[in-house]
Amino acid sequence: MNVYNGKGGHEVGRLPSQKACEKHHSKRRRHVVVFTDGCALGNPGPGGWAYVMRNGRYKKKESKGYYHTTNNRMELMAVIAALESIRDQHADVDIYTDSQYVARAFTEGWIRKWRASNFAKRPNADLWRRLDALTDRLRVQFHWIQGHSGIPENEQCDRMAKQAACHPQQDDRGYTT
Repeated sequence: MNVYNGKGGHEVGRLPSQKACEKHHSKRRRHVVVFTDGCALGNPGPGGWAYVMRNGRYKKKESKGYYHTTNNRMELMAVIAALESIRDQHADVDIYTDSQYVARAFTEGWIRKWRASNFAKRPNADLWRRLDALTDRLRVQFHWIQGHSGIPENEQCDRMAKQAACHPQQDDRGYTT
């Protein structure tokens, strides 16, 4: 599978095992691994996001559905919700997403240019501002993974996001047509 290596290129390899992550990060900061996904049925239409997070033996998963939104907003919301749930201000966080829209903003440095313009004329500026503030608080590295490629946590997020989209519970207040 292809994974962004954080330098704009690709690495071909396997995702690190939990044991390898724990060993690598045990003497430094807390290491959190997060998988995210978002979807919209109709785009725009009902949408949902989901994340699966693991930190050592601790595992957390969450999803939420919205009545009317877009796929890109749900991809962003999945990452935002996951990062907002991390209480350790000094955590190292690896985000695995199948959204090139989200991953490339960070791995290719687009976010710096958007920040310089205060996200002017940027679609989903409300969410990009929230995500930018969260990535300042935590040490976050983004990794792009191919969707529907058999990665269990990504497949789980996909199912959870679709289920949430099928049973929306709230409005996406930032979405405008």
